[in-house]
Amino acid sequence: MDWPLTFAPADDGLWEQYDQLATRAYGHPISDINHLRAHADLQVALRGGRVVAGGLGLLVDQFFGGAPVPSACLGDGCVAPEERGGHLAAGMTAARLRPLTERGAVISAITTSSTGYARRLGWEAPVDVLAWSIATDDLKRSFTSEDFEIEHGLTEEGEALQRHLARQWNGPICRPAWWTKWKQSKNTLTTYRFARPGHPTAGLLNLATQRHERHGMSLTVHDFWAASQPAAGAMLAFLGRHSTRARAITFRRGALPPYPTLLHGLRHHRAAAEAWHPWMLRVLNAPDAIRLRGWPADLTTAIPIEIEDGTGAWGRWMLRIEGGAAEIAPTRVEGQVTFTRRQLAVWYAGGYRSTTSARMAGVHAVSEKALATLIGSTAQFEPWLPDHF
Repeated sequence: MDWPLTFAPADDGLWEQYDQLATRAYGHPISDINHLRAHADLQVALRGGRVVAGGLGLLVDQFFGGAPVPSACLGDGCVAPEERGGHLAAGMTAARLRPLTERGAVISAITTSSTGYARRLGWEAPVDVLAWSIATDDLKRSFTSEDFEIEHGLTEEGEALQRHLARQWNGPICRPAWWTKWKQSKNTLTTYRFARPGHPTAGLLNLATQRHERHGMSLTVHDFWAASQPAAGAMLAFLGRHSTRARAITFRRGALPPYPTLLHGLRHHRAAAEAWHPWMLRVLNAPDAIRLRGWPADLTTAIPIEIEDGTGAWGRWMLRIEGGAAEIAPTRVEGQVTFTRRQLAVWYAGGYRSTTSARMAGVHAVSEKALATLIGSTAQFEPWLPDHF
């Protein structure tokens, strides 16, 4: 019998069913389904009372322009293998977003290898995501710790440093109180703090180790937060001190900030970068997302823009930025710049670093000046999402 498909929030029984389905669909257990049970929303698809799809959703803030913006972060989603190919994912995604938007989410972030499906639903990748591997000896020979002292363990001051530095990028999670405990227990992380004598913490490093199958250990960096170039250099030098136990240092995908300290400091350019599926962003509510975001305090402008609404229709809006705040309101004025909803997400995240990159991404503009002003308005901070969910 062809049972109809329904969507529902998961109770205890459906949560257990979904845990079993995810193990079957992914081919291995997904520990976060239980780890995040107290913090995540789980929506499932049912056919004949049986769970055939679902996924977790977290309502957290992401920093954009230095301000926290409520975001629906979707993770650990899957469809039963026997249900694949029936376009179930689109309906399941809408069901997952609905309770999070009702609670205030105005943007949404996902990390998925199925980027084509995500793009069809309105998400886009603002930036490439890379994992790095560097020979430990190369770090040892290239960087010095100067006079930085190193202490083991996480403190409130270290957490405050992480939050302060996260505001200087577009995308990092404003980590809730439970976030660190979840990551520490899940990945068995070891934390180190870096500071000059008598000064506040200037660097925070989280790493995980695993016994190597033959000798020594594998070392993976999960968090790399540095307040200055000397602090970053001291952290890289510290990683180099593991040369007797680890042949290479791996930076987990997205963990290394996109600044040039590493590549400019290496004596030999022997670092290896591996591309991963990127994090992707979708703007769910453009007026509120723009209102809540941070903007340059010294910029005053009014630009008519046109935005695709996801149904094939286009809306005309007037974007006004003044005094570190912005808003958009409906207008009849023809837009000087036109964004698809995917292009809007990249612009919002500061992913277009120049008018050239925007035009090569398909952004249409009748005014080069208007396009340049728009690009500059979100490019104060670079896009980077080191957090995994």
